[in-house]
Amino acid sequence: MYKVFVILTAIFLISCNGTKNKKPHVLINTFYGDVEVELFPEKAPKTVAAFLLYVDSGYYKNSSFYRVLSNENLPPDANAGLIQGGIYKSNPNKLSQVPGIIHESTGQTGLSHTSGTISLARTTPGTASTEFFICVGDQTQFDSSASAGGDRLGFAAFGKVVSGMDIVRKIQNEPSHGDNFDTPINIAGIERL
Repeated sequence: MYKVFVILTAIFLISCNGTKNKKPHVLINTFYGDVEVELFPEKAPKTVAAFLLYVDSGYYKNSSFYRVLSNENLPPDANAGLIQGGIYKSNPNKLSQVPGIIHESTGQTGLSHTSGTISLARTTPGTASTEFFICVGDQTQFDSSASAGGDRLGFAAFGKVVSGMDIVRKIQNEPSHGDNFDTPINIAGIERL
């Protein structure tokens, strides 16, 4: 009986560990520090698969955060908005060659643009590719809903920051004009953990 209990316990622990490992983590390496992001392939499989393909292909080596949204009336530690990055500024020729990803709306995935969520930037459904943003504060207006702007499909959330939101906030508070950083913030690379 004891051996059966030990074997069942071992199987349970292995299966729990296997479930945990189904959520890949990536590290966004910047001059300000690293941002660790957990991805949700069980909820947004197409989006996560495409993002990991770009990561594994080295697309994000020497890329940048170039766009920022913030509320100038709030102190830096309480600000809301987003930072957006990818290869748009650093490698626009490659960006034009990347096909769009089938849009997985938050209505399909059950995810929401809460603080720390990583999501794909897009113009119309199916045009998202290498460009992504990280929410600073809850940004549920980016979820799909009847009250959302435009086509009401929102953006494709696919993961969440698990470490490094202080780095995201530091980046968000770098000098900017309009919705662009004065100087793009270098991303040395993004790698799987």
